[in-house]
Amino acid sequence: MPNFAPPGHDPAREREEADRRTASLAAIVVVLLLLIGGLVLAKTLYRTSQVEDCLMAGRRDCDRLVTGPR
Repeated sequence: MPNFAPPGHDPAREREEADRRTASLAAIVVVLLLLIGGLVLAKTLYRTSQVEDCLMAGRRDCDRLVTGPR
């Protein structure tokens, strides 16, 4: 049976390109999740550091750093 695919049409190559695109998108998602996680971690560590500095200074109103001004 003859192959009636248009010239330059290679299903194996197209599948490989699709797999490469999928892997690239997955890598982008992983990098974005790591970036967001890093930012959240940095913000948490910064806030904890502020509270610890406040407590080490002997202040007693450090809860405002956690809850914010009312």
